[in-house]
Amino acid sequence: MIEVVPAEGSKGMKAFVDFPHTLYAGEPNYVPELFIAQRDLLTPGKHPFHENAEIQKFLAYEDGKPVGRIAAIFNRNHNAFNQASDGFFGFFDVIDSQPVADALLKAAAGWVKGKGATTFIGPVNPSTNETCGLLIEGFDQPPVAMMTFNKPYYARLLENAGLGKKVDLLAWWIDRESRNDRTVRLLDSLEQRLTRHGITIRPVRVKDFAKEAAALREVYNKAWDKNLGFVPMTENEFNYLAKDLKMLLDPKLCLLAEHEGKVVGFALAIPDINQILIKVRRGRLLPFGIIKLLTGMKKIKSIRVLALGVVDGYRKLGIEACFYAYIIKRGLERGMQGAEASWILEHNDLMNKGIESVNGKVYKKYRIYEKAI
Repeated sequence: MIEVVPAEGSKGMKAFVDFPHTLYAGEPNYVPELFIAQRDLLTPGKHPFHENAEIQKFLAYEDGKPVGRIAAIFNRNHNAFNQASDGFFGFFDVIDSQPVADALLKAAAGWVKGKGATTFIGPVNPSTNETCGLLIEGFDQPPVAMMTFNKPYYARLLENAGLGKKVDLLAWWIDRESRNDRTVRLLDSLEQRLTRHGITIRPVRVKDFAKEAAALREVYNKAWDKNLGFVPMTENEFNYLAKDLKMLLDPKLCLLAEHEGKVVGFALAIPDINQILIKVRRGRLLPFGIIKLLTGMKKIKSIRVLALGVVDGYRKLGIEACFYAYIIKRGLERGMQGAEASWILEHNDLMNKGIESVNGKVYKKYRIYEKAI
């Protein structure tokens, strides 16, 4: 007998966060999320996402044994910004069972419908500002930092439950050996051209991080606002994310473009911390996980280009090319073997052509699904 119940209290939270560890036992490419980070993300009062949204966690049991989980998400900010009545699901993990998947999806869809949603979209964990998308191609490698991983059969379960493609998200790989260095060779002339327009490129100022983060948030909310599914980040949300990323930050891999003292674009690449987290058992920092984190940073061999955006009016001037050139140059100086640029919407031609120009290759695809409810 299949039973889907709300995951409540500390016991429910622990069961919800820990379920994937059992499901993926023995999977070499599975990277456990840090327990403390997942707990805070899912807890009202701990994470600012909850100031403008609600999440209901569900667990599925079959004959008393946990067999799946899902979160139903109603994001008021998303609906207000996009003038929509969307409900979302995320944190979707399940055994290879259509009845169990159907029961979980039915519970989540019913919950968001009760809030007024007419469309059911996911997976997002819990919005496109965090991890999102179902992996549909590229199961042979672990996910990089802040990207998702799942069993190949998830797509079949969702499609059999009536969900269809909304959009695909691309992950590009730029390899050290096969990269195109043209932008690096042209960097001086590209920067001279920008200088003639009064635009300069500089690394982030860590000592003035709060002020820098405020400027980055303004650019983020302007440069990404046309992206499908975009939700503007509130000041609290951006500061929360910036605080986390600051711990990973290499200032020379966080670049700002300025025009007359105003930030008009930025690019951020972070070390692929998943190369360490994959060894942290069940996402626990204690007793040994913290030691692995502290001692493993220097062994990381690739980076993820997490964000690269320029506000309207400053695109196609050469800022994007300078960002690519600096990230390639500094990645090489640090001995990196490659970089993942992700995620990029499949129809974002400007970004996709830019990465293709440095000989990037699409090596993973993720999908956002939807259905009317």
